[in-house]
Amino acid sequence: MIPQHHSKGKPRTFDREVALKGALSVFWKRGYEPASMAELCEAMDIKPPSLYAAFGNKAQLFMEAVTHYENVYWNDAWQALEDEPDLHKAMVGFFQDSARILTSQDAPCGCMVVLGAANVSKDSQGVNDALKALREEGKDCFLQRLRRGVEDGDLPPNTDVNILASTLNTLFHGMSIQARDGVDQSELEHVATTAMSLIPPKPAVKKRTI
Repeated sequence: MIPQHHSKGKPRTFDREVALKGALSVFWKRGYEPASMAELCEAMDIKPPSLYAAFGNKAQLFMEAVTHYENVYWNDAWQALEDEPDLHKAMVGFFQDSARILTSQDAPCGCMVVLGAANVSKDSQGVNDALKALREEGKDCFLQRLRRGVEDGDLPPNTDVNILASTLNTLFHGMSIQARDGVDQSELEHVATTAMSLIPPKPAVKKRTI
């Protein structure tokens, strides 16, 4: 994992969130390896010494930009998946939210966690490892929500939640790639609707016989 950077020295004279948004745009357009420090400094409107003092190195800047992306664009969607008591409504809501976020004009098209590892060399394995860990977190979120669905009676007791979580996570990654390729929100919403057919319906409540 990439250690978090703690800046030292004089107080910053720039808006950290604005700077991270600028860095995110460069990493998204160029990829991690091709993005140069000069391009990053220009997009962030800061000088190299300030960049290194505030963010450490390129890898730490990249991961902080990815974390910023997750917090701004995805936290609410994942939280809604957790908060909605009905599993099927929760999954419909998450994938509909995903279709909107992945194609939003306000965010980089596609998911940065899924696609951010493009152009990362073996010399930057720490970046790949950190992104892989974040992708696994997504799968774990699906898994935990599905397990809760079984406990709540929203899924049949014999549901293979491990395979289902892996399938949903793979579908989510595929939607990210499609968004990067220019697929619009409407088509991704149809994909999301089809995804719901993978989830077993809620078991019927057996009527008690006298």
